[in-house]
Order: sequence, then C-alpha cells, then structure tokens
Amino acid sequence: MNGPLNFTPAALAQEAMALQQKLAAGLRTLPEVDDVQYGATQKQEVWRDGKVVLYRFVGEQAPTARVPLLIAYALVNRPYMVDLQSDRSLVKGLLARGEDVYIIDWGYPDRSDRFLMLDDYINRFIDGAVDHLRRSFGLDAVNLLGICQGGAFSLCYASLHPEKVKNLITMVTPVDFHTPDNMLSNWTQNMDVDLFVDTLGNVPADLMNSSYLMLKPFRLHLQKYVGLIDILDDKHAVEDFLRMEKWIFDSPDLAGEAFRQFIKQFYQGNGFVNGGIEIDGEPVDLGYVDMPILNVFAEQDHLVPPDASRALQKLAGTNDYTELSFKGGHIGIYVSSRAQREVPTAIHEWLAKRAR
Repeated sequence: MNGPLNFTPAALAQEAMALQQKLAAGLRTLPEVDDVQYGATQKQEVWRDGKVVLYRFVGEQAPTARVPLLIAYALVNRPYMVDLQSDRSLVKGLLARGEDVYIIDWGYPDRSDRFLMLDDYINRFIDGAVDHLRRSFGLDAVNLLGICQGGAFSLCYASLHPEKVKNLITMVTPVDFHTPDNMLSNWTQNMDVDLFVDTLGNVPADLMNSSYLMLKPFRLHLQKYVGLIDILDDKHAVEDFLRMEKWIFDSPDLAGEAFRQFIKQFYQGNGFVNGGIEIDGEPVDLGYVDMPILNVFAEQDHLVPPDASRALQKLAGTNDYTELSFKGGHIGIYVSSRAQREVPTAIHEWLAKRAR
C-alpha cells in the first residue's frame, strides 16, 4: 500500500540498502583518493608586476595563431577554472586548435594591497600584460578574452585603449547590472560599501564565498553534498568533486578600494548603461569599443543572467558583434562536457575569420 508520498515499505528498504552500499563503498574509495590539484596545462611565467603574473600556456603543439590571446579572469576566484583538469579545460581546447594562450594571475592580495584601485587592475596590470605581448610579438594589438568581472575590466580597457585590442571576447560578463533577475545587484543596492570597506579593509574571501553560496543555499550548501553519496564508489568522480571544492574555497581576499569602486560604479551605479564609470578620472564609454566583439553567455547563469550580458550589443560601438549562448551555468560553460566540444571551437573559428 502506498502512502500519500507514494512511498512503499519495500521501496524505502531498497533505498536504505542502496545508501548502505554506497557508504560502504566510500570506506574503500576514500583512502584511495589522491590529493587533487587544479591547473592541468604546463605554463611559463613571462612577465610580473608585484603579485600579478602573466603566464603562457604550453600546449602539446606549437601555436599557429599569429596574435596571442590574453585571458583576464575575475578577482574573486583563482583563474584556473579555465584549466581545471585535463578533460575539463577551455585552455587545452584552445591550444589544441592552435591558439597562443596567456592568462593573468592576480595573486593573493594582502593588507599592503588594500589601496589598489581599479586603475591599477586596468591601466597597470592588464595594460602591462598587453604591452608585454605587443612588444614580444611586434604587434600593435592583441586578442583579449575577459571572463565575468574580468570581462567588465576588459570592456573598460578596450574603451580606454581600443588601439591595443584587435578582437575582444567577453564570457559570462555583466554589462547591465540592473536586470530584474540579478540577485547580486539586488543585494548590493542598499549596501553601505564605504562603511563595509572602512571597517574590513580588504574583503575576506570567506565572506565573499558565503555570499555566493547563499544565492542558492539549498543546492550549494546541501544538495551537492547529498549528491556526493551517489559517487562514493567512483574514485575519479570523487576526485573531480574535490577538485571543484578546492577551487571554490581557494579564493583570494579582495583589495578594499577596488571593491569599493566596483560596487559603487558597476553594481549600484550601473555605469556601463547609465554612465559614470571613471578609471583614474577618465570616463569609460562602451561606444569607443569598436573592435570585433564575441559575447558568450550561459543560458542558466544565476550570477550573470543572460540579459545582463546581452545589453552589450546596444552599447558597444562596433559594427562586428557576435553573440553566442550555451546551455549551462556560470561554471558549466567552462567545465561541462558539452562546453569542451563547443566553446573552444566557437572561439577559435570566430578568431580565425578575423585573423587578418
């Protein structure tokens, strides 16, 4: 006889037995799990400014692309989500297609970095990395790939230095910060960011992580750990899970002044749309972003809703604008099996058409 939830004693007993078997398997599997690391591709340091390092990824074959591709990631997490592991690596896919890929590692800010400004990140660090590549390759401009907050930084950079960016790719990048479904923006509207930064100095990584996890508390605090039980008998699946967890919680603190500026000008002021973004006193106008743009976003992104990214089309000054959407979330666009097949190919083919 079934109860109101369509449970039967036999089904409950079977579920309990399956759970017991998974837990027993875990006792055998967990001692065999290796220490996990993220970052699968060999890389070489080619330039440095303090804690900020520019790396070149080294593929299994020499690159065929004549123009290097520089990746600028967000500040809140380590940048190696794009190279998490050998079978989940946007970088590896790009290298396999002949791209010459570089990435900026922002490092781990400490108290000495509290007064770093957005000007430092955009006009000092990104510009320094770009100029290094321009000198090394004898080029006037390089290709720039900005991801999430790094995409917002890249848009600012392309507005201020359009002559140095040949092609611009933005991935899961917020442009309109005031779309109705932007939970992060709704949280920050009434935030006293001056009191926040004046009290804390740098923003602790644990506080930022907790904020992101609370956007989907059931799924990110409970459901994924309950789901871990289902893979306890699979050593490689457990290692994949732990690698992702290690990346999530290996987050840097955020430089206080840059955080203050970013919240005020972007989240609260919606500066790309309304105006008001200034980097070292110079206004940012997306109308000056006149190079070819490929805007890539995820259809199920809860951190950067699709409409927040789509706004770029009406604001950018380019006549060569391409928009691509992929099924998945904010992280899945880099690590899902579908992303491995589709995203590197789409980026490479788009760049190849504009290689002249």
